[in-house]
Amino acid sequence: MFGWIIGLILVVALIVTLGRGDIFQKNTGTPESRNRNSSAMETLKDRYAKGEIGKEEFEEKKAELEKN
Repeated sequence: MFGWIIGLILVVALIVTLGRGDIFQKNTGTPESRNRNSSAMETLKDRYAKGEIGKEEFEEKKAELEKN
């Protein structure tokens, strides 16, 4: 008897969700742009963890950052 109400609510929720773009939203940010707001030390740690820089370069840059 009230099944059509639930169906209507689901259809409205689907339309609202699709209208906002929540379902098909892409992550278009690059790693560099996502790291822009993080501190220099966090960025350095991320690069080291990803293997973008070696231990020696990490230690040098870490020492530089700790001086300031």
